[in-house]
Amino acid sequence: MTTTDETRPARPAGRPRSAKAEKAIIEAALDLISESVSLSELSIEAVAARAGVGKTTIYRRWSSKEDLVVDALATLKAPIPPLEGRTVRADLAAYLEVIGREAYDVRSRCVMNIAMNEADRHPQLVERIRQAVIRPRQEALRALLRRGIETGELRPDLDLPVAMATVVGSMMWYVKSAGSGEGGEHPEDLVERLVDHLMAGLAPR
Repeated sequence: MTTTDETRPARPAGRPRSAKAEKAIIEAALDLISESVSLSELSIEAVAARAGVGKTTIYRRWSSKEDLVVDALATLKAPIPPLEGRTVRADLAAYLEVIGREAYDVRSRCVMNIAMNEADRHPQLVERIRQAVIRPRQEALRALLRRGIETGELRPDLDLPVAMATVVGSMMWYVKSAGSGEGGEHPEDLVERLVDHLMAGLAPR
């Protein structure tokens, strides 16, 4: 039987193949970054080789290595879930749960490592990473603390930058110094214990 346009099977849509390539490229970039390849050493050629695609496939999606790095690192940070606002204590616990989960993931830690260690060599790129990945989390925490001041749950003289550093730093210190390390999990009651101590210092005296 002769195949006609009406009997020929429809060609599969191109988007799934494109999405698959994009995922492979993102994963390859993240793998290379997490393997201690510095931003200076990371190359489009290396990403293409790891992802099994051609360089042109990458450049069709990202105009530069910097654009790829920003998008790749942004995938590591899921949006902070809506903080319900019933109490500051409950919202702090929800926030710390997210920070804690990410702190145990070697890829997620790449964001902070780059932000802290690569700023001198790549100031513009690091600033883009901070804007895309870190600042939204900082703003969510700042809004949480401001709401607590307005409701009277937190001290009116609270130093917001110091309070923010204390909240995030408490979880990060535990993971790095006292936790179970990469791939581990913190004790089930850790968040509650941290919030108890945090609130002791943040709440009105």
